[in-house]
Amino acid sequence: MENSKVRNVAIIAHVDHGKTSLVNEMLKQGGVFRANQAVEDRVMDSNALEKERGITILSKNASLMFGDVKINVVDTPGHADFGGEVERVLKMVDGVLLVVDAFEGPMPQTRFVLEKALELNHKVIIVINKIDKKDARVNEVYDEVLELLLELDASDEQLESPVVYVSAREGIASTDKNNIFGTDMKPLLQTIVDYIPAPKGNLDEPFQMLVSSTEQNDYLGKLAIGKIERGTVKLNQFVSYVNYHDESKSGNYKITGIFQFAGLKRVAVEEAVAGDIVCLAGTPDITIGDTICDKSKVEALPFVKISEPSVEMTFSVNNSPFAGKEGKYCTSRHIKERLEKEAVKDLSLKVLETASADSFTVLGRGEMHIAILIENMRRDGYEFQVSMPKVLIKEINGVKCEPIDRLVIDVPEECVGNIMSEMGTRKGELVNMSSHNGRTKLEFLIPARGLFGYKSKFLTDTNGEGIMSSVFHEYQPYKGFIARRSFGALIAYETGEAVQYGLYNTQERGKLLITTGTPVYGGMIVGKNPKGEDIVVNVCKKKQLTNMRSSSSDEALRLEPVKPLTLEECLEFLNDDELLEVTPKSLRLRKIILDHTQRGRANFRAKHDIV
Repeated sequence: MENSKVRNVAIIAHVDHGKTSLVNEMLKQGGVFRANQAVEDRVMDSNALEKERGITILSKNASLMFGDVKINVVDTPGHADFGGEVERVLKMVDGVLLVVDAFEGPMPQTRFVLEKALELNHKVIIVINKIDKKDARVNEVYDEVLELLLELDASDEQLESPVVYVSAREGIASTDKNNIFGTDMKPLLQTIVDYIPAPKGNLDEPFQMLVSSTEQNDYLGKLAIGKIERGTVKLNQFVSYVNYHDESKSGNYKITGIFQFAGLKRVAVEEAVAGDIVCLAGTPDITIGDTICDKSKVEALPFVKISEPSVEMTFSVNNSPFAGKEGKYCTSRHIKERLEKEAVKDLSLKVLETASADSFTVLGRGEMHIAILIENMRRDGYEFQVSMPKVLIKEINGVKCEPIDRLVIDVPEECVGNIMSEMGTRKGELVNMSSHNGRTKLEFLIPARGLFGYKSKFLTDTNGEGIMSSVFHEYQPYKGFIARRSFGALIAYETGEAVQYGLYNTQERGKLLITTGTPVYGGMIVGKNPKGEDIVVNVCKKKQLTNMRSSSSDEALRLEPVKPLTLEECLEFLNDDELLEVTPKSLRLRKIILDHTQRGRANFRAKHDIV
């Protein structure tokens, strides 16, 4: 039996191919907003970080009406680091809109999300977006999508997937390849209703639902979000929960609230039936992957296995001389509770305890995945330190193996030489190369650690015109030594406040990272040394005043402008013997051993293998 008045669809794509903008326009034309309502751009990106960075981090649910059919839409992230969000929400839907940029074509994350959808045997609608771009390659991009489907062993039916030509910015869609510019979004919405199957589920059997997402609400407590697989759920019903992979996990509770999505809002209802996507309140112990059932028939549903983390970092209590001055939550108990809370709702994140009570190992899907966690924690008032990101090494059949990423780079033709040279030093292997309209697309297989610290250099090498993106490919035998960075650090000699005279003398040694008036401590990193070695400098040194010196002579001390490092740039900067001190107000790079004499002895012992 099917719920014919409902369609559940997810929007999947590579980052920045227009998923969120497309949802915006679908909601507008689906009557979700009033005719005179001011609607902000990217209305689905509700998180402050999402709005700032222009990326989707968390999957979102919304719905719209097309005729008498309710279309439940799930907007998913495009970054590989948040792939765990994509993998679990695909269990809630019966089909996907595969959005592809009309110029860029399929990119690494396009392959990743499409592969997950094909594994679940979902129906696919190919949406070629940004057809209004002046350099759009609509027909070529469609051919590239078909090639990708063939590579991923798509079924004959999936190879015959319908194509919709769209400009999300203009709010138009068309299914006619001879006239790709439509007048509104109706062709896309009609294709969803016609092609995506209605959810199936037996209404007469007892209630069953797989939890695909959870959320914490200040008033309702924990909310469990998922698609009802069978039966009907009613308000105040007593239910059980179980887990397919953990038989010891079970319990009972009473459903205190049922909510369905209506536009961007949640509407309280008395009951919901098979095929509906709902939020259930009253579930304090529920986690993603649990199955909620009627007490008369308790059966666990299998849950998709989330891809394993590939990057690790150590989070520890801040022990610098400035510890506790700027943060609200500074203790190991605070940090541990916050990390464990995050791991419950983000299945791609793992938190492990270490031999020290003051530090924890955090495993994630990539640098950006953990960087978003760090940024959210500092905004919540936490103060802590993090180590350099490292890839997770595995032993497979007695061989030391490391994660390899598939990297796609799109650059102007004149920049190809720089890219090839840089990829050579980072153990990148070229597997594909093509050119279009003065730009070259390069595809590499490269160790994940080879990409650490490369993003800012890549932007410099391509004058800001390059596009790069990567996704995990597989584990391969360890590729050998890769230099982490080519520069050294300028290290503050003493605790105090940076002054103009000290900074002026220091900038002759390298590039400064701090400005006049910045508080510093001995062992803190204040700049880069292009010669590749660490140098201790005194940025607090003041000019000795005598009556032989003119009071106006300081006017000649001109400091070069300083661009503060972003969080990602700080993580790229880090070396093995360094930490990043994170507080709500500051990001400070520092050496693990602050004392210069002790650090010198430790470096000497390490260099000469002295235990």
